[in-house]
Amino acid sequence: MSDPRDTPDPASVITGRNAMITVPLADLCRRPDGPRDRQLLFGAPVTILNDTSPWFLVRAQDDGYCGYLPGKATGPAEPASHRVTSRTTHAYSEPDIKSPEVTCLSFGARLRAASETATFVETRWGFVPRQHLHRTGVLASDPAAVAALFLGTPYLWGGNSGTGIDCSGLIQAACRACGIPCPGDSDQQERDLGETLPPDTRLRRNDLLFWEGHVALVTAGDMLIHANAGHMAVATEGITDAISRIERQGDGQVTSRKRLPALPPA
Repeated sequence: MSDPRDTPDPASVITGRNAMITVPLADLCRRPDGPRDRQLLFGAPVTILNDTSPWFLVRAQDDGYCGYLPGKATGPAEPASHRVTSRTTHAYSEPDIKSPEVTCLSFGARLRAASETATFVETRWGFVPRQHLHRTGVLASDPAAVAALFLGTPYLWGGNSGTGIDCSGLIQAACRACGIPCPGDSDQQERDLGETLPPDTRLRRNDLLFWEGHVALVTAGDMLIHANAGHMAVATEGITDAISRIERQGDGQVTSRKRLPALPPA
């Protein structure tokens, strides 16, 4: 059976128009006005598959994930020059930190610069501090360091932002920032990411641990980081403690251990 997350019913596809997300954060839903499966950030490229109602069927171009979102959350595609590299940032009405903030943007949002100064980048939302942005071609080299930016972020089912994130959203943000293609859900990540490790392999930084419906990233030989409902936040935890706690709460044992590809230094 095809997976509706990446293979919509062919009968529902009537177009193939390129667009992008034009709101700070958009829920990608299982059906029109249905439950959230994932989220897309400002600047994320999408292909509009069906635009016959206020709810558009779209495919996220980054990972192929399909779902419905309000059509008003999309607009014409444009190339991005910068991406947000802080957990969250503000866009200000003027190039002045004392001016009113216009909106909040999350890690991974992609923006096009209209102008730049030593301290601010002007975008369609307003003026964003330069310290919170990198050029789109600049990649990180340590997924665990990226994940650590989200420490304390509230857990949110289907969340992909610095204001709320889930386990697979955290892994996707960390991998993408390092140039590693990464699908949206933990079962897809277990299927597609990295090399499977034998159970007795000594774990190292940036290895992945999977459970049914959950994923965590190793930060050291005996520690991991994950967005989890036990802490209701992104938290670090001892690997042995996490394995025991997750099993005690009825969510089973580790189903696989994966190793991400080696990355060049930043």
